Amino acid sequence: MSVVEKIKSTKSTAFSFELLPPLKGNGIDGVYRTIDTLREFDPQYINITTHRSEIVFKETENGLFERTAERHRPGTVAIATAIQNKYKIPVVPHVICSGFTREETEYALIDLQFLGITDLLLLRGDKAKHEKEFSPTGHAYATELQAQVNKFNAGEFLDGSQMKGNITAFSYGMACYPEKHEEAPNLEMDLKYAKQKVDAGAEYLVTQMFFDNSKYYEFVKNCRDIGINVPIIPGLKPITFKNQLTVLPKIFHTDLPTEFANELSKCVDDKQAAQVGVEWCTLQAKDLINNGALSIHFYSMMATQSVKQVAKAVY
Repeated sequence: MSVVEKIKSTKSTAFSFELLPPLKGNGIDGVYRTIDTLREFDPQYINITTHRSEIVFKETENGLFERTAERHRPGTVAIATAIQNKYKIPVVPHVICSGFTREETEYALIDLQFLGITDLLLLRGDKAKHEKEFSPTGHAYATELQAQVNKFNAGEFLDGSQMKGNITAFSYGMACYPEKHEEAPNLEMDLKYAKQKVDAGAEYLVTQMFFDNSKYYEFVKNCRDIGINVPIIPGLKPITFKNQLTVLPKIFHTDLPTEFANELSKCVDDKQAAQVGVEWCTLQAKDLINNGALSIHFYSMMATQSVKQVAKAVY
């Protein structure tokens, strides 16, 4: 059963969360600890992020600096496989455009198919840290990546050759932005981009994090009005650090409601900010559940304990 089928068939609001692969050189124990902390809430699936290589400079023996590319968080496919084997929980690895060639993407799809992992989240991904604007290595847009996956599902490789044997098609979701993607000229155009994804085969959409439920509800209404009828899964993140009051709006281009921002501004340390973050996220989750949300997805990076507190209050 695919992730979207599980979401549609659950009798109550489904719970899911996102994990980062460990930094290069670290073991998988930290990943397991996060899952062990949150598995009591019966996650219907776990997302595994994918990260591009970044440019780093290393000093050579002659005192000069050598420019190289290094992936700081390798192993998305391996981590996803380990989780699925150990916990029997469906995993959804991210497949991104950023930093990956079309050929690298094709081999990742082949590996995932061999391993029996058939749920994906397709994303463009962020630009490299050294770039002012997104510069594609392979695909420039998530819809181009989507087209490659669709051809793969139809049994066709990049070179036009055909696969042999039985093919299990990938089921996939894609991203959407209740407050508009930073590069979209306006919200209306962004809605059209979302519809393009659904019309081309995206089976569900998952939102960027937001802190104002009214903006999510308005976004869903606008989506329904233009014929987007797939599940639109709200993505929530409990704030855990005081500086996120200014950092998150800058990075993710999301507004914090005045009431929430005022409470965070009163906090004297991260401990107080984390508690305010849990309280606000809990209110959001309860409201979403009361309004019939099929599923809630939690962005748990640096927030595992906060997500646990929220989940205890609402599940």
